[in-house]
Amino acid sequence: HLNNKMADNYWIQTANALVQDSRFKLLFSIIKGFRNGVVYGCKIRFPHSIVMTFLFHPGSFTEKIKVILQATFQHARNLAFFSTLYRILTSVLTLLFGRRSKWHAFVAAFCSGYLVFGEENKVNSQICLYLLSRITFGFTRVAMKKGILPTPSFNTFPWYAALMWGCVLWLFEYERETLQPSLQSSMTYLYEDSQTWHSIWDLLVVNELEE
Repeated sequence: HLNNKMADNYWIQTANALVQDSRFKLLFSIIKGFRNGVVYGCKIRFPHSIVMTFLFHPGSFTEKIKVILQATFQHARNLAFFSTLYRILTSVLTLLFGRRSKWHAFVAAFCSGYLVFGEENKVNSQICLYLLSRITFGFTRVAMKKGILPTPSFNTFPWYAALMWGCVLWLFEYERETLQPSLQSSMTYLYEDSQTWHSIWDLLVVNELEE
């Protein structure tokens, strides 16, 4: 047992020395980026898929589990591939031009996004829509930071919230087909299903009575 423990310690120490060697920093940063993409994709998509699938997706229990696992796999795989490809491309650009420049991030992410997230499907659409809202907010702050837009002297968030909800309910009521299917399902559950019931059971306990 002592010999086994010593051998284990030797291999652990060797591995730790290897991963701390600056000569292999790029390689290990790519590996860890892939690892973090898988973990983060699973942590984000798995609970989200459970809720959305069991609330809105028709089918048997087995079919729902399959949908959850497929969505989780796709989300985790795409984030892992994107992280890996982005790190490789930014490193290549730095080697080619001798130093890191701001445009490297955009070009590397642009190419990686096209290759990894270019297929139009539910998972990719949701991720890109999530990013769209964040970068819109981010670029607005950049514009204010650089003096392109004036910094408001009052709290703008209530007006922002009012505009978002006004727009989305108008689209739901009159241009529903333009909204993403998952948002349509959520809106239908909240604002249409709440107008239909047949008894106290499907008024307060369940949304719909089983046929």
